[in-house]
Amino acid sequence: MQVKEYVSEKLREKYYEIEHSSGLRIFVLPKEGYRSTYAIIGTPFGSINTEFDLKEGKVRVPDGIAHYLEHKLFESEDGDAFAKYAETGANANAYTSFDKTCYLFNCTEQFEKSLSILLELVTNPYFTEETVAKEQGIIGQEIKMYEDSPEWRVLFNLLGAMYHNHPVKVDIAGSIESIAEITPESLYTCYNSYYNLHNMALSVVGNVTVEDVIKVCDKYLKEQEKAEVKSIFPEEPYEIKEAYTKQIFPVAVPIFNLGFKLKAQRLHNEEELAHLDILLFMLASSTSPMYRELMDKGLINSTFSYEMFEGSGYSAIIFSGESRDPEKAAEIIKAYFDKIKSEGLDSKDFEDAKKATYGDALSSLNSVDTVANMLEDFYFSKRKIFDYYDAITNATLEKTMNILNEIDTKNSALSVVKGE
Repeated sequence: MQVKEYVSEKLREKYYEIEHSSGLRIFVLPKEGYRSTYAIIGTPFGSINTEFDLKEGKVRVPDGIAHYLEHKLFESEDGDAFAKYAETGANANAYTSFDKTCYLFNCTEQFEKSLSILLELVTNPYFTEETVAKEQGIIGQEIKMYEDSPEWRVLFNLLGAMYHNHPVKVDIAGSIESIAEITPESLYTCYNSYYNLHNMALSVVGNVTVEDVIKVCDKYLKEQEKAEVKSIFPEEPYEIKEAYTKQIFPVAVPIFNLGFKLKAQRLHNEEELAHLDILLFMLASSTSPMYRELMDKGLINSTFSYEMFEGSGYSAIIFSGESRDPEKAAEIIKAYFDKIKSEGLDSKDFEDAKKATYGDALSSLNSVDTVANMLEDFYFSKRKIFDYYDAITNATLEKTMNILNEIDTKNSALSVVKGE
């Protein structure tokens, strides 16, 4: 077992990276004086990982199986994991995203017991024909609930407009038809491929020590042989599929998602991510001229937001919110980006955005769940958390401008959900 220590004198923080004998990668960031502890364990198996290579050959599994597997792991032969967490007082949850599945808890006491429940949960699958069939009705109801969510529909309509082939355009939970194809055998295939401890990571932040975490891991985790698995994704053109999509929905105010599709050969490194964050703050935060123009014209309200949306084989910038005239709002956003590309970024605005981005990132270190999630996300995207903070400090106007010039506003799609 190897333990590495990472220290940032500037941030006055340090964390430990442990290569556990079982194969699990563990990150621990102690927070002196904190009462709570947050732990999250994840695997890079999300909704997009429906085709993969094993030693035995290529495997294709039904859409929604990662989310289905997340649900099933909470069941075991000796009871439901949530009932066990209730005894420790921990607040537990799990989620499946496009590119990973994570299980987590937050507690103020009985940390070791809660961590043991978490580790037992992800290392003891129990799938039978009966239990798998029972879950289809539960998840079927969840799928219908998402179909009735305008925010969910506007996003997946956008992804369907931007992406020709990539499975990121498929609903995370799958469809009623696809989950009907899930069997205990297909669940075990996915579990054995992606839930191998060598593919997973555990991040713990808060009122805890490295020794606390290792003690529980030593007790509940056995050494595993490494499982080789490689996800397969179809060829995806750079160009969007269609520029506009609209769905009629019973909403009081129309909602929109505008996406700028980017090149996605790989994930952005710490330096590129830092420059993107600064750029988006400059152009779209509540202090930007674009935001003020949209607000002054009554085209957006406080729901307006933006995000960098990326994963294996996909990358985009997405703006979203409510608007009385989504088409006009999208027109102004695209025109503003093109205007700044032509005129160049203002150096003072850049320095202000750089400080604000660093300040926001710095304040996030006060949240145990935010830090733990960052450690988890950065590990799977092959980034290091302290390097990201250094990249913000060292960001330059020239490199930020280079990032802006890579954004083609013509390669964009607008998704609108509105009433009759």
